Amino acid sequence: MEASSWVVRDKACIWHPFTQAQTAPPVIPIVRGQGAYLYAETGEAYLDGISSWWVNLHGHAHPYIAEKISKQALELEHVIFAGYTHPQAITFAERLLRILQLGKAKVFYSDNGSTAVEAALKMAFQAAGNGKTLLSFKDAYHGDTFGAMAAAGKTHYNRPFWPYLFKVHSIPAPIPGKEEESWREFEGALATGEVAAFIFEPLLQGCGGMRPHSREYLEKMMKACQQRGIITIADEVMTGFGRTGPLFTSGILNLTPDIVCLAKGITGGFVPLGVTVAKEFLYNAFLSPDPSRAFLHGHSYTANPLACAAANASLDLLLRHECAEARAMIELAHQSFQTRWKGHPKLLRCDVIGTILALEYAEEDGSYFHPLGKKLLRFFQNEGILLRPLGNVLYILPPYCITREELERIYETIAITLENWA
Repeated sequence: MEASSWVVRDKACIWHPFTQAQTAPPVIPIVRGQGAYLYAETGEAYLDGISSWWVNLHGHAHPYIAEKISKQALELEHVIFAGYTHPQAITFAERLLRILQLGKAKVFYSDNGSTAVEAALKMAFQAAGNGKTLLSFKDAYHGDTFGAMAAAGKTHYNRPFWPYLFKVHSIPAPIPGKEEESWREFEGALATGEVAAFIFEPLLQGCGGMRPHSREYLEKMMKACQQRGIITIADEVMTGFGRTGPLFTSGILNLTPDIVCLAKGITGGFVPLGVTVAKEFLYNAFLSPDPSRAFLHGHSYTANPLACAAANASLDLLLRHECAEARAMIELAHQSFQTRWKGHPKLLRCDVIGTILALEYAEEDGSYFHPLGKKLLRFFQNEGILLRPLGNVLYILPPYCITREELERIYETIAITLENWA
């Protein structure tokens, strides 16, 4: 079939993310979205099983969020956020703080997950002083800007930039069977006296393979840090807004982190927005008659009114009991699949945490670059399902509007790869 004009025009002028352009197949032009589906220029419908990179909470083109953005656009589209404020930003911050229950805290707005993490790192290092290191888990992912890249340690995502990243003390995450090893390395890191802050994805590493880890050991680590004045940073960019079951994973821990980073689903997938929530002791550390000691960080679109309106609208939907019921249905459906397929010889693991189902195929040298990922992507694409594996790890992270029947369609297609593939 002759390539559409959109494909040709795209190839002539667009540089796509996380894509090797020399070997990638032609892009698929998407012209419309509704509910759990995306519609291509040629009419094909794709069931979105990963919420379009984890950002879409309630379904594509949700009319309620669209209406709130439209109304806001006719009132105030943007205002500089240094020295000025606006109702949407204040309202969302107030609501978010009530839900997070960190105690007295402040909301700092930015543009996306990477910038939310960047702000958190700069807050932590400036408050802690110079010359100290960051502690993080190996195989983490905290974003693609330089500070966020460095926070993850040396990974396959940031290899070209290893010579330029600042020093990070990376330890294994306390995944099942490796908890004591993780704890020993954690204690060794703290013994150096150099750790200023500890950043982690609470209970689930996302791009590191959708791999859950021990709540008990994470809480032990957080407690040890806070007893020593080490700042704890929960990167909830992926796990926030109900993805793991509770509204925020850090909210079910026995200790509260000092900083929480949020983005992705924050606006329901409509527009970019990032949030860094810091406890008040950090905010107070920047108070001084000296203007140079202020937090000299910001973005042109900080607290954009349209984004904040979308965030308030998405939160309205998230707090409805229908949304809680939908998330519970997704989790139960995933658990039913898990009961049937866990232990299959083609799977190393089959994990469920909230609305996320993760399958690791039994492959040698499994990694993000494993060729099985491309094979699975194309297979599901041909079946009208949008999934984007992390190498030999396949996961489902759907919008909350997905139905049980639509989930069963995805499960049945996965079953083909387990039962019928050589």
